[in-house]
Amino acid sequence: MNSFKIIFDRDTWQEIFGSIQKNKVRTIITVVGVLWGIFIYITLSGAAKGLDNGFERQFQNIAMNSMFVWAQRTSIPYDGFKTGRAPQLKIQDVQTLQNNIPAIQFIAPRNARGIFGQPGALIARGSKSSTFNIYGDFPEYTKIATKKIYNGGRFINKADIDNARKVCVIGERTKKELFEKDEDVIGEYIRVDDIYFQVIGVHKYVSGGGFESDGDVFIPFSTFKQLYNTGDNVAWFTIAAYDNADVVEVEKKVKQTLKRIHRVAPEDERAFGSFNLGEIFNRIMGFARGMTLLSLIVGIATIIAGVIGIGNILLISVKERTKELGVRRALGATPGEVRMQILLESVFLTFVAGIIGIVLGAFTLAGINAATVNLEDFPYTNPTVPISFVLGALAIMITLGTLIGLIPAQRAVSIKPIDALREE
Repeated sequence: MNSFKIIFDRDTWQEIFGSIQKNKVRTIITVVGVLWGIFIYITLSGAAKGLDNGFERQFQNIAMNSMFVWAQRTSIPYDGFKTGRAPQLKIQDVQTLQNNIPAIQFIAPRNARGIFGQPGALIARGSKSSTFNIYGDFPEYTKIATKKIYNGGRFINKADIDNARKVCVIGERTKKELFEKDEDVIGEYIRVDDIYFQVIGVHKYVSGGGFESDGDVFIPFSTFKQLYNTGDNVAWFTIAAYDNADVVEVEKKVKQTLKRIHRVAPEDERAFGSFNLGEIFNRIMGFARGMTLLSLIVGIATIIAGVIGIGNILLISVKERTKELGVRRALGATPGEVRMQILLESVFLTFVAGIIGIVLGAFTLAGINAATVNLEDFPYTNPTVPISFVLGALAIMITLGTLIGLIPAQRAVSIKPIDALREE
């Protein structure tokens, strides 16, 4: 009860503010040391979170545990074949890969024209025409890389594949160049290399949605096969592993299986190329987590240094107020009351420093966010720190302030009234 009375006692706070005013410069320097710690923690943690959010935004339209695998040329003679042979991926490889690698969630064989140095397809409607990239795809592809289709349209489905339908999904730019501004394109026909295709959807371009552009045209894989006489050949596989799978290990097993299927030396590292998005994403997330941990370590270390500074300031204050404290003890102040006053001063300075540091950190993150909000191609967005982390840091600061305040508080209590009154 006495503790609460002291906390809310006006005289107590007058003495605290009087003590602070007597040591303005030292107090300000010490408070800056403490607030700098929580400022560093909030700023670095928020910056790391912004990087984390930015890369999640970049990868939001494609599975994070995804990879691309394609055939190149062998670099080692094997099983009667010479060096420099180009293995050819086949549609039959899909079943073999799924049977041998349970960690594969989705696999989409893909063919294309207009990439890898090949000419694109001539897409025309009436007198308007242009050249665009064209892809032969399965419906599974949209389970790996999101395709946002405008209202009223759809992507390729299983029936399109089974019946080798002449249907297509066009891009925003394709629509803009071939159709009138407000024209409804669903159900209309365009010519793809002089073959008529019905438009079943218009896809919205999204950054990071599988490396395509806003002018790409998608047709069923089976129709692409007939149109360009590719047979069972596949240009590359887009593969997504389960979330809990080791994507590096999955990539390794995929290549090992393809080497066995296509009679390639097991030690040949050049026969099949790959690009592992999952591995890159995990490295980025590891870096972001490392930044958060670093901010925590640096922030806490700086906070501890600042809080120790507050303890030193209070020790000096106690020494300078020896006579005053002796008078208070002689007039009947209990050791608990003296101790509580010193502790209150320590906690108050720590709390004020923490609040100022939090406010400055929040303003800094707001400034960083304002500077990066319109940078769509830059992987950075919304640098924030969860409120629970902020409150946790503040609680740690107050706890440390209380503990460090016990030292000067005990020093004040240990002063004997008679000795203090003799002090000059």
